[in-house]
Amino acid sequence: MGCFECCIKCLGGVPYASLVATILCFSGVALFCGCGHVALTGTLTILENHFSKVTSDHAMLTDVIQLMQYVIYGIASFFFLYGIILLAEGFYTTSAVKELHSEFKTTICGRCISGMFVFLTYILGIAWLGVFGFSAVPVFLFYNMWSTCTAMRSPVANLTNVDTICVDVRQYGIIPWNASPGKACGSTLGDICNTSEFYLSYHLYIIACAGAGATVIALLIYMMATTYNFAVLKFKSREDCCTKF
Repeated sequence: MGCFECCIKCLGGVPYASLVATILCFSGVALFCGCGHVALTGTLTILENHFSKVTSDHAMLTDVIQLMQYVIYGIASFFFLYGIILLAEGFYTTSAVKELHSEFKTTICGRCISGMFVFLTYILGIAWLGVFGFSAVPVFLFYNMWSTCTAMRSPVANLTNVDTICVDVRQYGIIPWNASPGKACGSTLGDICNTSEFYLSYHLYIIACAGAGATVIALLIYMMATTYNFAVLKFKSREDCCTKF
């Protein structure tokens, strides 16, 4: 066998679906965790400077944001390891690898591990659908504020009194109703929209939401790959049982 044929045969053993899913998963989780972490910090800065100037009013929100940032660290670490494990599992259970190793044998332990990955990937996929929906909430809130500022600056709006246009973040449940001032109106609202914290946080939330969506797609590909690998293992085990008689 020549070098070219050997390379082609080795490339045939690469689980391309798992490889694409791993790259997409790493990229999506990195975008979600990195951008989400910075955007949460920017959001807290905006609230402290413009909507809730009394520390005790947003103390719980500060604790929640810090907790979410710690959770982000855990998510990044977990999916880095889980992606590598799924990629390794794809290499060892793909049918192309079995063709390369004619004496490949399945065991009950191997099938159980493969089945566990199928179940766990399905659970993570459902969980990330929730994360994707949750990550769209701050995008919606920032978009409302941005669209309000854009409407105020629009020359076709013909507004006589811009001070009557307000954004009250208390209605979203972010801060309590007794927070002061709790809302921003007119030129104050326009100044908030022109700050670097608002601009950066808004776009980072969009990127984080896109990263969560990419992770959902990656987990969907993982679902199909792990389910296929598990089915092949089951078929191989039946084939091994048949050849014994």
